[in-house]
Amino acid sequence: MESASTMRPASARSLGASTFQGTGRVRFVQVAAGRGGRATARRSGPVAVVAEDRPVIIGLAADSGCGKSTFMRRVTGVFGGTPTPPSGGNPDSNTLLSEMTTVICLDDYHCLDRYGRKEKNVTALAPEAQNFDLMAEQVQAIRDGKAIQKPIYNHVSGLLDPPEEITPPKIYVIEGLHPFYDERVRDLLDFSIYLDVSDEVKFAWKIQRDMAERGHSLESIKASIEARKPDFNAYIDPQKQYADMVIEVLPTQLIPDDQEKKILRVRLIQKEGNKNFDPLYLFDEGSTISWIPCGRKLTCSFPGIKFFYGPDTYFDEEVSVLEMDGQFDKLEELIYVESHLSSTSAKFYGEITQQMLKNSGFPGSTNGTGLFQTIVGLKIREVYERISQKEVLPVS
Repeated sequence: MESASTMRPASARSLGASTFQGTGRVRFVQVAAGRGGRATARRSGPVAVVAEDRPVIIGLAADSGCGKSTFMRRVTGVFGGTPTPPSGGNPDSNTLLSEMTTVICLDDYHCLDRYGRKEKNVTALAPEAQNFDLMAEQVQAIRDGKAIQKPIYNHVSGLLDPPEEITPPKIYVIEGLHPFYDERVRDLLDFSIYLDVSDEVKFAWKIQRDMAERGHSLESIKASIEARKPDFNAYIDPQKQYADMVIEVLPTQLIPDDQEKKILRVRLIQKEGNKNFDPLYLFDEGSTISWIPCGRKLTCSFPGIKFFYGPDTYFDEEVSVLEMDGQFDKLEELIYVESHLSSTSAKFYGEITQQMLKNSGFPGSTNGTGLFQTIVGLKIREVYERISQKEVLPVS
């Protein structure tokens, strides 16, 4: 299985490309032919689809502590309204409802509570701790427009609480550890995202969260990470091969041997061929581009910002990759970068910047995590519009 670290950028030599130097600090590689000698001309404009009157099903996979909650807030913000738990229900419900979206946590499909897992000596990541039959049955029911009685896993008590009723929304998001693990569930998804945070960054994030906010010791954090690692590698990490988009979070390459992990290199890996969305690109679709934005138009303190875009392969499938290394000093200047991005699914010029400014208090707002999460939120809107053939008005 090919990991993200083994992805090989397309080279000018292998693709029969001609190279030229653009203005400023942009390097273009013009691609004459794609992999296998095929022309790289892509479809122009949306593919015509027949409207489907049903909920659109979105899957989000990530390990614990990788930013799923922040990501969901960015996504639901694209559609307006503030996500809230079901009114009058279990105060420990994991479900969030808004006007167009319902977000459910797949921890609710644990078939073993905290004490049952301890008795059987399995982690919450293990397949035997999940009720995949019920998960598949209920996602299918929602897709068919039927209400369900969804179980609740209580993160406070560690027990399985009585179920809650969930009615079909316009957009149904399943987020958690195993949304792509079971083929039956995977086949029901219209769009899938995987948040892939490297071990070094994940460790830094967990120290910040668990020590500062939860009072955990450094030793307990290390022990928790190591205990989860075998099951994560076996059951969670392989799911990224099924995602339509992967947001990969890595240490910066702008600072040699960076220890703080505050500056991040973030890659948006976009699978080709999903009829429900078009991958975004930087400057020129299909080219390989390295860009250091102009200092007169973008305020950048050390170590600066660097972008990369180009074609690649990921688990033997064709993808395009957009990468941002570094962070913004002034978020309002993101409009300069946005002006060079195409096929973003934005409704108007500046919508990405507007969304980022609106959520400027969220973690990752100054780097590629916030930028790419926002863009994926716009892509989910595009997926909904193509399937339903209904327009969603932009939210200011």
